[in-house]
Amino acid sequence: MIESITVKILGEDREVSKNTTFLELSKMYKDQYKFPILLAKQNNNYKELRDKVCDTGEITFLDLTDSEGNRVYLNGLVYLTIFAFKTLFKGDLKVRHSIDKGLYIETNIPIDEEKISLLKKKMYEIVNMNIPINKLNVDKLDAIKYFESVGDSSKIGLMKYNTNTHVTLYKLGNMYNFFFSNMPISTGVINKFDLKYLKPDGFVLLFPTIYSNGEIKEYVHQEKMFGVFSEYHDWAKLMHIDNAYSLNEVVSSGNIGNIIRMDETLQSSKLLDIAKNIYANKDNIKIILIAGPSSSGKTTACNKLAMYLKSLGLTPHPISMDDYFKERNDTPKDEDGTYYYEGIESLDIELFNDQMVRLLNGEEVVMPVYNFLLGQKEFRKKLQLKNDDILMVEGIHGLNPIILSNVPRNKKYKIYLSPLTGLNLDNHNRLSTTDNRLLRRIVRDSKTRGEDVVETLAAWPKVRRGEEENIFTYQDEADCTFNSALIYELGVLKTYVEPLLYAVDNNSPYYNEAKRLINMLKMFLPIPSEDIPQDSLLREFIGGSCFK
Repeated sequence: MIESITVKILGEDREVSKNTTFLELSKMYKDQYKFPILLAKQNNNYKELRDKVCDTGEITFLDLTDSEGNRVYLNGLVYLTIFAFKTLFKGDLKVRHSIDKGLYIETNIPIDEEKISLLKKKMYEIVNMNIPINKLNVDKLDAIKYFESVGDSSKIGLMKYNTNTHVTLYKLGNMYNFFFSNMPISTGVINKFDLKYLKPDGFVLLFPTIYSNGEIKEYVHQEKMFGVFSEYHDWAKLMHIDNAYSLNEVVSSGNIGNIIRMDETLQSSKLLDIAKNIYANKDNIKIILIAGPSSSGKTTACNKLAMYLKSLGLTPHPISMDDYFKERNDTPKDEDGTYYYEGIESLDIELFNDQMVRLLNGEEVVMPVYNFLLGQKEFRKKLQLKNDDILMVEGIHGLNPIILSNVPRNKKYKIYLSPLTGLNLDNHNRLSTTDNRLLRRIVRDSKTRGEDVVETLAAWPKVRRGEEENIFTYQDEADCTFNSALIYELGVLKTYVEPLLYAVDNNSPYYNEAKRLINMLKMFLPIPSEDIPQDSLLREFIGGSCFK
């Protein structure tokens, strides 16, 4: 007799045969979703559709409009791209970084627009064939032998520092691969994508995101952003650190201190170059606008930039746009009824623009300080600029053209700041800038704000939405982009953040996210913080900064 169990789906109880797959169950509900179902969630645990239903509890199905479902979709799409490229051209790909809601991918053979067109056609052929993507648990040594046979040294290196005796591989056609996340059940569900030829050794893979209503955004090339990533990769190649394995090799050899010192020197010199550029145009530039997403290191970057400007003879005056929030009664609210401070509507733009213009005209102005406890501005700081004074304004809306639209463009210098992570796990598994920032924020919130890791994880989706709406849209408005990522930082963050992540209870809705981050950090050896200087941007998160 086949045992049955009771599960709850969309608020209704349903009897299902034990060991029914989530795929079989999902077919009964596919018409209630706009896009193909990619993943299931039961009792706060994500389940691939190939998994069997073994427990009672509520089941939720996820498509690409869910953040985790979207991650599964993208993983499957990357695998599809690699498989099609190898099938067509016998070459390999290296997934580099995100760029304008797509992924920039490098090729190891020359390409042109015709080849990209053929690749796209081949990918859709494979989608229509609906080829299964099978999951296998194999001995780590057998996995290493396979990757040796196909010449994938990045995977071999990753396996070297994997302490597990067995690893999970995914099989598509006659190809095996390792991916750091769950995967779709077959190629048939990965049916929305586009390719954009960029240069003879690179193209962009475009896909629907949770911020695009499931549609593919038309690609707009961001040359400044692309250039910063390229600069990072060039330096990483110079240091022979391109992925988790090569960083681990440096750590295990005892030479990480030299890398830390070189990386810190390089980053400081980039900030000094920005200061010199501003000084060279000091007769025109009177206000610096600095913006970037959460946990980019804006506080330390602003302090160091101010220090460099002072050393050149200028007197910077830091101003936070947060001090120009509207009174609480006038602050817009989010859908859940909480005050929404991320939108530009929460700022008293009229007052801000008026006061900045008056300062630039040499008038004395009484500046506000926002009292978050009372939800109101308090005017108690007087400021009047002298000849060598310059304003430094920091806030998430700093790049928005609405800000200081009444000030001539040549008087403004806009800086976009973000940790543009270029380190990969291996050739096919990238480390996202978003994950890098999330790890920074978890550590900082715990050390300096007394916030539990679950509080940080719960707030993160709203933070991300605010960034998409108010920061990333305007990042190409910047006169320069400063990359605040440090090539060694994940090994350092690991030592601080792992204990916090392990504390997330398995009954928490954020357990899976904590587990995902833990599994990612397992790929890195821990790096002690002793060699990190006090003026390091990373000190803003782990503590010990000389900038208070």
